[in-house]
Amino acid sequence: MFGCILKILQLLKYLICSFFKCLISSICPPCKTTFAGEIVLITGAANGIGRQIALAFAPLGAILVLWDIDDEGNKETRRLAENYGAVRVFTYHCDCSNREEVYQQADKVRKEVGDVTILVNNVGTVLGKKFCDTSGEDFEKIMRVNFFSQVWTCKAFLPAMIARNRGHLVSIASAGGLLGLYRGTDYCASKSAVIGMMEAIDSELYHSGKHGIKTTIVCPYFVRTRLARGFKSECPLLLPVFDPAYVACRIVDAVRKEKFYLVMPPTLRLFGLKFLIPRIFILLFESCINLQHG
Repeated sequence: MFGCILKILQLLKYLICSFFKCLISSICPPCKTTFAGEIVLITGAANGIGRQIALAFAPLGAILVLWDIDDEGNKETRRLAENYGAVRVFTYHCDCSNREEVYQQADKVRKEVGDVTILVNNVGTVLGKKFCDTSGEDFEKIMRVNFFSQVWTCKAFLPAMIARNRGHLVSIASAGGLLGLYRGTDYCASKSAVIGMMEAIDSELYHSGKHGIKTTIVCPYFVRTRLARGFKSECPLLLPVFDPAYVACRIVDAVRKEKFYLVMPPTLRLFGLKFLIPRIFILLFESCINLQHG
């Protein structure tokens, strides 16, 4: 009995200390001053948010690795990034929904550029059909592009980060991963899977002592890209449609500050209580209920 009480008191002490650490870090968050020497790989870099992320990193000293199936668009992103001050930019043709192609191109990147230190999983697609109108093949395609692409890239690049205890995983999810959207059963399912996987990976890294590897999950509302062409918000004050350049700047800032969640706009946090709870508390709670195995 005494031992149990002692453990509870130790946990309370740890929680209080962690709370004040979280409070201090939220007021004065850690912030990278430079990305010089970082190797940043961006999937879906040929246009939209992916291109804008590349342009946001370009003047910050990072080495850029751009993946896309659109070779011409990828070349244009490289040209623009070089104009923005990027020192080294590499482009690769890669269908991220194809596991073997991801692994082959990952090997080439390791040999030709080096170990990726910041992985930005941005590639994605959407159909916008009702569930009964979405064929099984289309549903599988959405899952391969939006979800399994992130599985394959994390499998390809995370081991090197773990070996060095250094790196950053950035996953572009969506508001659709927080709540089901009309005509979005396949899309919302894929983005919910991304959020769950990245939370679980972060938990594994934390409990393995790999605190040098950070995770950022990005959940924006609609963004003015080709995927959301013509979309208008019914409540623009509460749920604005974002410009991709603005979203990219927020993402790079989140990486600088090592934010775990980037939810845009903040009103979306109302759809997920977990966003209101400091991440460290969830990790500590997992420790309390002995979710660690092996």
